[in-house]
Amino acid sequence: MSDKNLPQTGAQQQREAAKKADEQKDNSKELRGPLQTERGVTTMEDTVVAKVAGIAAREVPGVYDMGNAARRAFSAVTDRIPNSKTNVTGGISVEKGDTQTAIDATVVIEYGASVVEVGDNIRENIIDQVESATGLEVIEVNVNVVDVHLPEEDNDDDSSRKNNELQ
Repeated sequence: MSDKNLPQTGAQQQREAAKKADEQKDNSKELRGPLQTERGVTTMEDTVVAKVAGIAAREVPGVYDMGNAARRAFSAVTDRIPNSKTNVTGGISVEKGDTQTAIDATVVIEYGASVVEVGDNIRENIIDQVESATGLEVIEVNVNVVDVHLPEEDNDDDSSRKNNELQ
């Protein structure tokens, strides 16, 4: 008499189900996306994605600056240091997996620009640039507008600099 003809107990059914799940896991190790090929896997740090996203966000018309007030103040100080480099990752937060990424962008927009249009353009440009540059699928881009830059603020900054230089 064959074991196949006997009814299976609950424990036997669970073992069979676990065995099938293990087989499916082995089969799921197939190549997923352009970063995983037959000849190897390409990996990248979160900062790579953040830099690409930061540059893409800054390219959008209507974006005045990136990041919250503390980050912008720090950038203002470092920008005055000779030969210092601009931190393009400021205002960008990335969560990255093997094949997908989610990005948060914190921006200051120029007065007169539509928050909706600038947000949509930032989202579209980040998705296009990150997907084409990294091969990762961008599942979401959240845009947080933290301030509006007023034209008068430029005039105030220029006059305060002139007063400081005269003293």
